[in-house]
Order: sequence, then C-alpha cells, then structure tokens
Amino acid sequence: MWRFDKSILSQFDFLSIILIIPLVIISNWLIGEAVPALAQKQVAYVTIAFITFLIIFILPIRRMSWIIPFIYWANIALLFAVEFFGHSRLGAQRWIDIPFINATMQPSEFVKPALILMLAYLIHKSPPPLHGYRLKEFLKLSFYILLPFVLIAKEPDLGTAMVLLLIGFGVLFYVGVYWKILATIATIVLLFSPIAYKFLLHDYQKERITDFLSEKPSYHVQQSIIAIGSGGWLGKDKEDATQTQMKFLPIATSDFIFAFVVERTGFLGALLLISIYALLILHLLSLSIFNKDYYIKVVTVSISFMIFIYMGVNISMTIGYAPVVGVPLPMFSYGGSSFLNFIVLFAVMQNLITFRYKDMYDKSGKKSFV
Repeated sequence: MWRFDKSILSQFDFLSIILIIPLVIISNWLIGEAVPALAQKQVAYVTIAFITFLIIFILPIRRMSWIIPFIYWANIALLFAVEFFGHSRLGAQRWIDIPFINATMQPSEFVKPALILMLAYLIHKSPPPLHGYRLKEFLKLSFYILLPFVLIAKEPDLGTAMVLLLIGFGVLFYVGVYWKILATIATIVLLFSPIAYKFLLHDYQKERITDFLSEKPSYHVQQSIIAIGSGGWLGKDKEDATQTQMKFLPIATSDFIFAFVVERTGFLGALLLISIYALLILHLLSLSIFNKDYYIKVVTVSISFMIFIYMGVNISMTIGYAPVVGVPLPMFSYGGSSFLNFIVLFAVMQNLITFRYKDMYDKSGKKSFV
C-alpha cells in the first residue's frame, strides 16, 4: 500500500517555489491588463503546469532513470518528424499536427528538458575524472547536444538551438572538461563565426543582427525603449501607460513584457523583478555547488543557466543591447510551452532533492510513497 512520508517535507526546497510565485502573480496581473482573454488562458496554462508538477514530483525518477534515453530519442524522432511532416508558419517549419484534436505542437520546446535529463543521466553514469573529461568522453556527450542543435537550427529556429547549445556545453564545462579542449573550442568559435554569418544564417537572421548594430534601432525596440524610459521611478497608472494601452508597444505580453513591466512599475519594479531572478539563479547555483549528486548538480545548474540566458537575452533585446529574437522572459511572458518546460524541470529538481535519501521500500518492507 502506498503511503505518504511526512519527513519528505524537511527536504523539499521551498525557497525556489517562494521565488516563482510572485513571477506568476505579477505576470498574470500585467497580461490581464493588456489582453484580459490571454490572462484566462494563462491561468489555464498555470493550472496544467501545477498538475504536471504534482504528477512528476511523486514519480520515482531515480528508479525510472532507465527511461530517460527513450525520452531523449523520442524527442529526436519528433524533430525528424518536423523535417518530413511538419508545416510552416512565417517561413519556419517548426510544428507538427497532433492527430484527432486539431492542434499542433512544437517539438523543439520539449527537447530542452529531455536534453538536460539525458546529460544528467550520462554524467551520473560516467562522472568526470579529476582534471575533467578528456576528448573521447567529451565528444560522446557533445553528440547528444549537437544532434538536436542541428535539427532545430535547420527548421530554422536559431534562438532555441543556441539556448540548447549554451546550456549543454555550459553544463559540460561546469562539471569539468580538460582545459585544452576548452581552449580549442574557443579558438574554433572565433575563427568560424564570420563564415557562419556569411554562409549559414538566413537573410532575416542577418537583418536582425544588422538592425542591432545600426545606429537607429528597429521600430519594435524604439517603442520598447520609449516605454522603459517613460516609466520613471515608480511607473505609470494603467490609463497613462500609453505605449501599452494604445498598442504602440508590440507583443507587450510576451517578447516585450519587460518594457511593459517598467512602464507600469518603473525602475523600482524592474529592479524587484531582476532581483527575484537573481536570487533564484544564485539559489539554484548554491544547490548545485554544494551537492555531490550529479543528477541534482546537472539539473539545478541547467535550470539556472536557462533562466539566466532567457532573462539576459529578453531584457537585453528590449533595451537594444541584443538582436530581437523570440526568447520569452522565463515564467513571466505569456505562453504555455515555455512555462510548462520550466515547471517540469523544477518538478524533476524537487523530486531529486526531496527523495535523495529515500529508498523504494520502507523499514517494514512495504512500498513507501516514493
């Protein structure tokens, strides 16, 4: 008989949940101001994510670790399906139809947690030696990162592909790679970047970089900077937030939601939001640094890298310091896929941390809750 062991609450990481809750509340408030109908959908996404969190949290993930390679390869199969059976929107072939329910899915979104779990599984099975992974092991792990990167970049979805690449190799260098490998990769990237720009990037991707480097920012970024600059210290009332209310600020609930935050809450509101992210990132890094379990180490550092990359790119593009790409503000921008991805990863992390000292069987020989 399954039973719940109350002692697991002593291991549960409450701080990460406490830091996520204000992100969800403030996000829904702002989305409701801009487009009330989207706020209702966002509540539905949050509800689905909460149910998913509970389901994943109670699974015996360590006991089921053998299934992780199947999850990874299933996601790779979906990326191949996009190549052969996907349909295009706005010049990009990223979606496949879900039979019988008249809906679509974007497999590149689901690859992120699958890759992180796969890296945790492989690194746990073969931890790095004293001076880091040598070439053979490094190439083996790199294959699992580069395969989805190539398939997603080909769609094309360079933003998502680059996030995967940065997270994957960030994790490898964090856990330990021989220094000569790092130096070689840095040299290759510097030499290969001009060639990649000239021959591999699509015209619209080059245009985004050109707009970023030009003296005058694009229309989207201009309106974003106006919204941010007009917010002042404490922000504007809803009726006075003209950039959002009069629809000058494009995509105010997703890509440029940070500009909306600053227009409504001012510099202090932006500082509070960035501080929440900074505390969450530092907390996750502390969990990773002070934990010798490679499952926990890889998952926590991956989530922290992911939040940092998403937050850094999103905020930078709204103020004109990065090219405009479709990278959401983590757990804040409107949308279900990105939010669900983060919640799935947090559920896995909470499971690994909370049950790391538990066995499948209790002292009486009966099955426990986990």
